[in-house]
Amino acid sequence: MTVFKKFYGLRYLLLATCYLLFSCDHINLYEKVVPVPKHQWQSNFKPEFTFNIKDTAVPYQLYFIVRHNNQYKYNNVWVNLYAKGPADTVHKFVLELPLANKEGWLGSGIDDVFEHRVGFVLDPQKFNFARAGEYRFTLEQIMRDDPLSNIMDVGLRLEKKTP
Repeated sequence: MTVFKKFYGLRYLLLATCYLLFSCDHINLYEKVVPVPKHQWQSNFKPEFTFNIKDTAVPYQLYFIVRHNNQYKYNNVWVNLYAKGPADTVHKFVLELPLANKEGWLGSGIDDVFEHRVGFVLDPQKFNFARAGEYRFTLEQIMRDDPLSNIMDVGLRLEKKTP
């Protein structure tokens, strides 16, 4: 009888492990999140994100990632995004990224911490992923408050668009 219990427990553990492995959120290409020092995003703190693009035949979707606590007092965040592709000049994009509406925060939250993944599109006439190679992005906050309080982490995510 004890052999049966051990086998049943092992089978349950194996099944649970497989479920966790296959149900995790798969990062399609790139994701990096950087902690903001002392939860005070200074305008001179400009995190950089670098990745390589190999497949130029598919479209890509960029996401701005931000984690903040419930004391964040704005319903959006304004950022400058500097983008540089291989053998290209730096392009600057000014983005307003919504974080809340009348009903509340748009992101997901646990306790008083909220995470947002806000998709955005860059002007394809100025910047696209047409060449294989290294791409570099830099984020700069351009809100009226400097430092911008209650911002815990910021990041960038790149996914292949699915049809």
